Amino acid sequence: MKLKIKPLSPMIGREIPLPYYATGGAAALDLHACIDRPAVIPGGGRMTLPTGLAVAILENHVGIVAIRSSMGIKNGVTLTNGIGVIDSDYRGPVQVSLHNLNKEPYTVRPGDRIAQLMIVPVTRQEVEVVDELPDTARGQGGIGSTGR
Repeated sequence: MKLKIKPLSPMIGREIPLPYYATGGAAALDLHACIDRPAVIPGGGRMTLPTGLAVAILENHVGIVAIRSSMGIKNGVTLTNGIGVIDSDYRGPVQVSLHNLNKEPYTVRPGDRIAQLMIVPVTRQEVEVVDELPDTARGQGGIGSTGR
């Protein structure tokens, strides 16, 4: 299977790398900021950055955009919506919306790795309204019900 990528900027493949798997065991492709000068996200602020790409996700798959753990842990920068979902029928530009949780500004430089793209199989299920749900050992136990 191949992920089809359409560069939307002449910088892609030159100044801005194509998405790539950083290691042999990486589950997601690194996405880069396709900008021509540094962008500053103010403390507490949000900003949407282009990747300079469009993608064709295979049918029955979804692209999940997630923050790079180092950005969240080291820098307090995360995705504004938690994760991003790229449906298989979307062909528009891939953008990454970041939220700076810190008080200090955060600078994104051209080509910085700003997110990851994971391609995941999807099953679509029909919806059935029922009066009762099947029992399980856990039942209705919610948050914290399975241990500490």
